[in-house]
Amino acid sequence: MQKQRHFFIGKGGVGKSTVSSLFSTEKALKGKKTLLVSMDPAHNQSDIFKRKFSQKVTEIDDCLDVIEVDEKYWKEKYLNETEEDIKSNYSYESAFNLSKYFNVLRYSPGIEEHALILGYVDVLNNHKGYDYYIFDMPPTALTIKFFLLPSVSMLWLEELLNLRNKILEKKEIISKVKFGKKEIERDKIKNKLNILLERYKKINKNFKNENTNINMILNCDMLSLRESKRMEKKLNSVDLKLNRIIINKVKKQDYAREIKKEFKHDKVSIYKYSDIQLIGYNKLKRYLEKYEVVRI
Repeated sequence: MQKQRHFFIGKGGVGKSTVSSLFSTEKALKGKKTLLVSMDPAHNQSDIFKRKFSQKVTEIDDCLDVIEVDEKYWKEKYLNETEEDIKSNYSYESAFNLSKYFNVLRYSPGIEEHALILGYVDVLNNHKGYDYYIFDMPPTALTIKFFLLPSVSMLWLEELLNLRNKILEKKEIISKVKFGKKEIERDKIKNKLNILLERYKKINKNFKNENTNINMILNCDMLSLRESKRMEKKLNSVDLKLNRIIINKVKKQDYAREIKKEFKHDKVSIYKYSDIQLIGYNKLKRYLEKYEVVRI
């Protein structure tokens, strides 16, 4: 079986954390080794399971583990590595005393989504052996930025590479030294841009892989529906498609069918409204025993 990655996205308050925990529990009860990853800075999974989670894997059951992606940790790691990279590669940094300006990077647009990308890559690289990776995502704005970051960064880096090439040509700088049939890139800036470009290409390819599933969660209300449609449009702009629509807290199935028509989507699941709070692993299992997840 190919390793499956499932993202649960949607408007704040629709129940992303609850549905992703139910989905993870369902897979674990079927004997599938499952890692539930909390990507939302609010980290509601700790409240749902009544356990304190961290970046270290916590075992819930034989087939279910939970981990949190600490956005602040990855943000600091990125900033520290960027500072060290500049200091080690660019001698003019010390001459112009640029180090005192590094703090401005903390307020740079894109830091939060970049931190989540670093955490996401770390999960895939360092937590292998699972059948399912379930990602409980942040609310709309940050989730959209997370998914758009690779594509936007690729465009930006390609333009920077074009600009760098023009600079090298105009200054008549020889950036390659030939050794036999090999060419070694000597321009540090150009080399760094190429490394970053390849990194984002890999992430973008991962997002579009057939084993990556983006699941949109919404409720039976107009605000939820409209925001979900806007999210879908944004994802489609970078060639990302929704795998499944999940309608949560459903009391009447008729309205759910109307939502299916609105999205014109073949894969729709319904999670029925629960009259008890789904807090604790036993409550999650009890819900799955009582209510069948309906697919229409």
